[in-house]
Amino acid sequence: MAFLDKIVEIAKSDVQTIVLPEAFDPRTIEATHKVLEKGIAKVILIGDEAEIKSTAGQWNIDGAEFINPKTFKDMDKLVTKLAELRKSKGMTEDQAREILMTNVLYLGVMLVKMGYAGGMVAGAANATGDVLRPALQILKTAPGIKLASGAFIMEVPDCEYGENGIFIFSDCALNPNPNAEELAHIAVSSANTFKALVHAEPHVSILSFSSKGSAKHPDVDKVIEATQIAKALAPEISLDGELQFDASIDAAIGKKKAPDSTVAGQANVIIFPDLDAGNIGYKLVQRLAKANAYGPVIQGLSMPVNDLSRGCFADDIVGTVALTALQAQMQNK
Repeated sequence: MAFLDKIVEIAKSDVQTIVLPEAFDPRTIEATHKVLEKGIAKVILIGDEAEIKSTAGQWNIDGAEFINPKTFKDMDKLVTKLAELRKSKGMTEDQAREILMTNVLYLGVMLVKMGYAGGMVAGAANATGDVLRPALQILKTAPGIKLASGAFIMEVPDCEYGENGIFIFSDCALNPNPNAEELAHIAVSSANTFKALVHAEPHVSILSFSSKGSAKHPDVDKVIEATQIAKALAPEISLDGELQFDASIDAAIGKKKAPDSTVAGQANVIIFPDLDAGNIGYKLVQRLAKANAYGPVIQGLSMPVNDLSRGCFADDIVGTVALTALQAQMQNK
């Protein structure tokens, strides 16, 4: 069974509610039909029900819940809460109401914050910054986590490494040049993402061009420090660094280059030292190994919000809804 098929089955075992705020986008409507038809999640669409249904065409979305900001019975409750959360930034209730009435992304995140939904998926019609801004302002990062980051689930065909060819690559999307502390938090978040989405034990390698002192450089020092911080943050996680990629995944090479490492040769969570390496790395594997790359999954938030490419297809939205549902399941636990 392919990785995404497994994700869908797990999502169906404990159905979550996911808000899709971009109900005006035809791809969102098609995805809603498919999500409901397969029983992957319950769906909240933001907007006027009659207007949305008039544009649905062949897609049956009768099972969705519709929240119209103009008529939503609990809008006052959301307005009060948003003003309270943003009080330090000078937000008034009038300003909060204006935002929630006019910006579907802020309303979607507030529905997650207030428990109406377990997560949100958006970005088919909005830039990444616009999707993440309300999430960071309202949900903030999870307790003990310093920053949000972007991970890709890599499914490599006919691969003996990782978890039967499944890896997490991180950070490949958000943080250009994380310092040692930030890199450590990315590593911990990525381990948690692996547990939530792959349902297997993570073995985390923080990458470098050096393996256990084979080279000296300030960039290597950053990875060594990040490894120490990550181990202190989450001593229960199987984690090590600094390791080269081959030493991380190949047992024979790992034994030669890092014989005392508990992770070398069995890593399935790969932490890149910066965004250059991460973005280049995942795209190399995607293209040359013909791997499936699912993501980016936004990790480190207190509740799940995931971003889509504006060039996405409806099936991409369906897959992201399933991934988000699994994150929500883990959040509940």
